[in-house]
Amino acid sequence: TSACEKGGAWEQALQLFNIMEPSQLETAAVTFNAVISACEKGGVWEKALQQFRVMVQSDVETDRTAFNAAISNCEKVGKWKEASQFFGGMAQSKVELGTISCSAAISACEKAGEWKKALQLWSGTMQSKVESNTVTFNAVIS
Repeated sequence: TSACEKGGAWEQALQLFNIMEPSQLETAAVTFNAVISACEKGGVWEKALQQFRVMVQSDVETDRTAFNAAISNCEKVGKWKEASQFFGGMAQSKVELGTISCSAAISACEKAGEWKKALQLWSGTMQSKVESNTVTFNAVIS
């Protein structure tokens, strides 16, 4: 599935994923992440978010990579509420916040004109001592 992700072949990634045995999925965070990323890169955001939800329902440990992909996916398609929810879900899942997830969530809010929410998220990231980068600052300032 990683080769499919890199090649933007989301349909093939989903096909391979769907023929995997359920027992293989129990420890397949990397596979889920690759499928979510392939869907994101293929522009099928609904499928990417659906795979994230399947990951959670399958009790596969969601990691920062999965959350980053979900939040970035939401940011690209203007789903700021969903991006904020996934961002909040990181803390609930005890997943360490990172620069990518913070920047993507803030950028999603900024693109939707939700500057108060963007500032709120940024303030929270500063309290969590997450390092901000140029993308983060640009999103907050814009």
